[in-house]
Amino acid sequence: PNLNGYEKFGLGNVKYNISSIHVTDVEFPSASISLIPGTGIKMVIENASLAIDMNWNIRTWMFKDSGRSTVYISKVFVTAIFSTSLDNTGHTSISLTSCRTTSGDIDIKLNGKS
Repeated sequence: PNLNGYEKFGLGNVKYNISSIHVTDVEFPSASISLIPGTGIKMVIENASLAIDMNWNIRTWMFKDSGRSTVYISKVFVTAIFSTSLDNTGHTSISLTSCRTTSGDIDIKLNGKS
């Protein structure tokens, strides 16, 4: 989905719109899944990375600009715990119990008219 809104900075508001968001690359160099007896499933992803391309435009009372951007996120670590159970029809049900995510580096490349 597109992201739009405004932020208040010093002398005025900055209106922004981010559109055409596409994840162009995802890497999971180290991922594991293990069973937790009596609880469910633990998933660990280490040192993942992704790249996202998007269009952007901003407007203030003084200027406006637009362009294309690429965001690189690296050193992503995710630990998620899923609980498992059987529903009343006997089918397995999986629910996210906890999730912790950290990222190490974010690199943003902006290409605009200015």
